[in-house]
Amino acid sequence: MLKLEVRPEASRLFVFGSPLLALAITVLIGVLLFAALGKDPVRGLQVFFWEPIKSPYALGELAVKATPLLLIALGLAVCFRSNVWNIGAEGQFVIGAVAAGGVALLADKATGPWIVPAILVAGVLGGMMWAGITALLRDRFNANEILVSLMLVYVATLVLGYLVYGPWKDPMGFNFPQTKMFEPVTQMPKLFTGSRVTIGLPLALLGAALLWVFLFRMRAGFALQVGGLAPAAARYAGFSSRRALWTALLISGGLAGLAGALEVAGPIGQLTPYVPAGYGFAAIIVAFVGRLHPVGMVLSALLMSMFYIGGELAQSRMGLPRSLTGVFQGLLLFTLLACDTLIAYRVRWVGARGGRA
Repeated sequence: MLKLEVRPEASRLFVFGSPLLALAITVLIGVLLFAALGKDPVRGLQVFFWEPIKSPYALGELAVKATPLLLIALGLAVCFRSNVWNIGAEGQFVIGAVAAGGVALLADKATGPWIVPAILVAGVLGGMMWAGITALLRDRFNANEILVSLMLVYVATLVLGYLVYGPWKDPMGFNFPQTKMFEPVTQMPKLFTGSRVTIGLPLALLGAALLWVFLFRMRAGFALQVGGLAPAAARYAGFSSRRALWTALLISGGLAGLAGALEVAGPIGQLTPYVPAGYGFAAIIVAFVGRLHPVGMVLSALLMSMFYIGGELAQSRMGLPRSLTGVFQGLLLFTLLACDTLIAYRVRWVGARGGRA
């Protein structure tokens, strides 16, 4: 029989190999799933893993999906490394989008290009404010940040719904719950002609580089990580756990809010009830598959965006439900958790009498 045995020390091989093994198992389960649904598994894999990268336009769409995922995951990595469990990035994304949309709605034909940085700043501040509520309740009342941040997601969605169904609804929109389309001057500048890729992509990559510097080359980043790994040692060293809490949540909320601003003033171009796209929750998977490391999260954001695009293509070309995207995301997360067991344990075959084979 098979038995898990504690390793003398953590396996460096599986620290980096576990995500790859989890992806391989996810693909295998996906093949079985396609077969069970009566679909061609080869065609299903092609839709998920080849179609999103087969042309320059497809690569651009991949980058469009990956940008918000990467930005949110970068902020979540700061929280998780600090042992602050921010599960409400989706709400911070939504409020960032609302704040950015409010600024965008102020624009008219005479507005200058200064509105673009104003929209981005509004998104960042909106996300920080929403994350600040969680930080305040945790700091003052020792409220559980997991529950508070998660419940605030639903509050944020209700705020968005109130605005697009009420005071911000487009009077010329045939009673649809949406704002008017934002003025062209508010649109995020595009990087390439014929592509929807905006300045959000270089901003996300710059954020990954800055996070690497912050975490591994700055005292403040070191203090955050020490506080997460060993709170007692952090207090002994004079690091403030309160400052770490506020710093982690404000950075995370700001990046999620920035992602929301880039989304509504970029690909969407208005506020609708469908702004919450699940990016805040998918980014949790991105962060952990990427091992909370900036480089790893860049790669995992691309992988997760392939799942999003693949799910949309599977719906339109193979007649499969769009929820297949969530199935693949969940499979990847659970297989990763299972494979991570191999970091601290190894599998041994134990004979019938208890001896190792």
